[in-house]
Amino acid sequence: MPGRRLTQDERGQIASGLSAGLTYAEIARRMDRPKSTVIREVARNGGAHGYRAGQAQQATRWRARRRKPGPPPSTARTPETVRDFETEFAETMAATGVPSMMARVLACLFTADTGGGTAAELVARLEVSPASVSKAVNWLEQRGLITREREGGRQRYVVDDDFGYRAWRTSLDAMTRWAEVTRRGAGLIDGPAGARLDATSRFFRHLHKDMSEAAEHWRRTA
Repeated sequence: MPGRRLTQDERGQIASGLSAGLTYAEIARRMDRPKSTVIREVARNGGAHGYRAGQAQQATRWRARRRKPGPPPSTARTPETVRDFETEFAETMAATGVPSMMARVLACLFTADTGGGTAAELVARLEVSPASVSKAVNWLEQRGLITREREGGRQRYVVDDDFGYRAWRTSLDAMTRWAEVTRRGAGLIDGPAGARLDATSRFFRHLHKDMSEAAEHWRRTA
């Protein structure tokens, strides 16, 4: 019955179905739920290989408590608050593996009303050298995180509305490489090391499949 919140018993059915190797479509059919409901539930609670019914139920209760109305936060936009957010955003990206300068440039583009800027604007905004900006934008462009647009005789570097999807695709590509190289290793090496490589390859293949389904669903429905 679409629209009704998942119950703890239904989350148990999802966990059992995943353990049994059922597809999202089959799990949804048995529960008389839309496939999209199952995909969203699993994606937000650890993925197909990390989903636990009890943990998902607790997380749902926690999210519900967070959504309760409270005092409205301050929404005043000032140069200082934007700068503070840019710093926090860049530090968050750096903590997940994005080099510091690349993270600073990306945060700067994100917070611009136009979603972009020229090299000169980035140099002035970040107070860094043109060479640092050039290196950063090349790194970001190679990974599909930004695009270039012509603006008269200048080039602008832009973050568009598909950024999240393209960043997700980049991480999926990385998983494909992990899966392939460990698969080759498993075919070359016997014993415990070969078994470890094979298990790693299978993990990344399954994770790639789950994340691909979730990303494509989001793109179709967003």
